[in-house]
Amino acid sequence: MSKVGALETILERQLSDRAIDIDSVPWVPQGERVWFKPLRFDLTSGNWVNLLKVKGGGRVNRHRHTGGYVMGYCVLGRWHYLEREWVANPGTFIYEPPGDIHTLVVDEGQEEMQTLFIISGTIQYLDDEDNIFYQDDVFTKLERYLNYCKENGIEPLDLCY
Repeated sequence: MSKVGALETILERQLSDRAIDIDSVPWVPQGERVWFKPLRFDLTSGNWVNLLKVKGGGRVNRHRHTGGYVMGYCVLGRWHYLEREWVANPGTFIYEPPGDIHTLVVDEGQEEMQTLFIISGTIQYLDDEDNIFYQDDVFTKLERYLNYCKENGIEPLDLCY
């Protein structure tokens, strides 16, 4: 196959681009004072993208990322990990290597935070003895989104691509 023929084949099979109106996607409850707004589910690679919102006094339980990295970009408010010294403010870029364990916290009295996360692999939620009590992956996040839409009479967007 020629280089031109190979390029044509690749272009025919690639996914089309998408532009998502973020306001058309609902905030899906994830925990007490915690919501996510899904923007992309890649069922082939296991990656997903979401906007995370945590209100003051809220936290994402202690967890470990497996199977891949996490990247984030803080767009609103401030937050930190209990296990780290740094604080994320608007404009902060976050990289988490696979296996990293941390607890995301927005301190009481703080405004809400919103951070865009690009996540690969699985999130394992851990108790104080490092036992896994729940796991999230691209499929559980998609299921939670679809169930929320169904329960609330919302037509879900096709965010799988």
